[in-house]
Amino acid sequence: MLRAAEAAGDLEAALEWEARAAAFRKDRHARRMDLLELPIRALAALPRVAAGVVALLVGLGALLALAADDPHQIAAPTLAVANAVQLLVVAVGVAWGPLLLAAPWVAVALLWRLGRSQAASIGWIATADDTDVDLVIDETTIARALEALRIQQITAYFKQGLLLQYLVPVRRDGRGTHTVVRLPAGVTAERIARRRADLAAGLHRLAKEVWPTTGSEAGILDLWIADKGVLAEGAGPYPLLEEGLADLFRGVPIGRTLRGDPIPAPMMERNSIVGGMPGQGKSALARALMAGAALDPTAELRIWVPDANYDFQVFQRRCSRYVMGADRADIEQIRDDLRELHEEVQRRGDLLVQYRTPEVTRTIASRGVGLHPLVCLLEEAHVAINHPEFGAEIAWLLVEITRLGRKRGIHLIVSTQAPTKNSIPRDVTRNCTNGFAFAVGDHHANDALLGQGAYAGGHRATELIPGVDRGTCVAKGITGERSDIIQAYFLDVSEHNDQVTPLINRALTELDRRGLAVPGSDLPRTSSGPRDLLDDLDQVLGSERVRLADVPVLLRELAPEWGPYRTLIGSQLRKRLEAYGIRVTNTGNVLRLDPAEVRRARAQRPTTDRTPDRTPSGTAQGE
Repeated sequence: MLRAAEAAGDLEAALEWEARAAAFRKDRHARRMDLLELPIRALAALPRVAAGVVALLVGLGALLALAADDPHQIAAPTLAVANAVQLLVVAVGVAWGPLLLAAPWVAVALLWRLGRSQAASIGWIATADDTDVDLVIDETTIARALEALRIQQITAYFKQGLLLQYLVPVRRDGRGTHTVVRLPAGVTAERIARRRADLAAGLHRLAKEVWPTTGSEAGILDLWIADKGVLAEGAGPYPLLEEGLADLFRGVPIGRTLRGDPIPAPMMERNSIVGGMPGQGKSALARALMAGAALDPTAELRIWVPDANYDFQVFQRRCSRYVMGADRADIEQIRDDLRELHEEVQRRGDLLVQYRTPEVTRTIASRGVGLHPLVCLLEEAHVAINHPEFGAEIAWLLVEITRLGRKRGIHLIVSTQAPTKNSIPRDVTRNCTNGFAFAVGDHHANDALLGQGAYAGGHRATELIPGVDRGTCVAKGITGERSDIIQAYFLDVSEHNDQVTPLINRALTELDRRGLAVPGSDLPRTSSGPRDLLDDLDQVLGSERVRLADVPVLLRELAPEWGPYRTLIGSQLRKRLEAYGIRVTNTGNVLRLDPAEVRRARAQRPTTDRTPDRTPSGTAQGE
């Protein structure tokens, strides 16, 4: 009742119950003191008790002597008691030796029987590790933990004898304890979040087991405290392992929150970035995302792995594009596929205009008009981005795709071990609404995955311990919270425990039942062969001078599938023409191109010079 009064902020009731508690403690102290004095009182009464016994025996003897008219009977009761004592001493002396010999064996037999009858350790012989010693989480515990932070306003608040106001009383919530507290004036919940490790120490928890966040106001602390060791339980089995399909418009299962609640990842109108140290679960989470996409019959899958590994090989039958390998040809094919995807982004934009809709919905996605969900994964993205020949263009394509693709039904997943500004373009990380950070080494990687200021705000994947917290990540953009701690589902792809192949078989069976092919498998890959700029200009130009700004449009009409032409503008074309020695005239501040100049340069050019040129950034674009 005292705690309930404190939680309700009823100071009068709290004082009354405190007085009752003090009276109870006083009575309990008096009873204990009486027990301590009992042996002394018994010792003081011993002479009187002995005298009474002697008087009783003599009195009984006198009565016997009178009844028998024999004075010797006066000692009879005393002699009887003495004989009984003698007999008892003799009996104990005879049995003492055998009892001493048998006692150890009897004790062993009793312990053996007790051990067989008990499933768990016996309480009176059990010991506890330090990790088993838990602290009861209640209003008093939380108040003391906050006071231990030594924040001036909180310290002054408690010195005045004031009680914290608990807007939500301390109560069980999933696999932990939840409460909402109004902090003293001048203290923000964000300030408490920055001291999460110190707060956890006061609650006898690991830092990752205590999650302070801001409530409905800046001064309201929403606090969730996990039970000790709850992370060791893991996420459990993948919910669609045995049966069922997925719908990307409703999200796909990826794991459970620390509270133990299943959590889906939203997929539509989003991109995702997954990162962390090697071996901590980033590929497992990417597999969970792609498994959910594979189980949506309307979704198209494209996977690129610029490395030689088996993590996603089992998805190949469900993909319209799949590349695995680190050779030059593999990276070039990834570049070409990303060019194709960039063109798909533009094509889908035109379709949205055609169908007069601002975004892809389930209704239009199911109509078979080319606006179905498209989920793409670039695993080990830093390898492709840092490729000396194709990396710059791949980086540019990723930025454009993440920037424009989400509203057009394209979800790009970027997975990397090195989420730094040098390995992943910042514009890619900024355009990824979903972020999953497994154990990382520093705050730079943390903020690259979870957003600028995440580390300072207490959202820290740096506190996850490599190996110990494998499979656990801090995620942004999944729920309405600034971040969530998630235990990811693990789908094994090893030969002896392949859990993904049955999912792919189920997905293909559903496509067959609907009479559909694998989405996107009917589209031929775009040729990666280079185009010659001068040859193309010779085809599109007539005999009259033309405005330079109109020429890129003519080139796009000639080769709409060629990526470099789709983004070409007049100023870029002028620089490329200057490389061939072709002059562009300026008449009335209007740049014009003379077709005769182009054909002259084309005729004078050696045959061996018919190779793709390079953009100013050094990216091989080809003409």
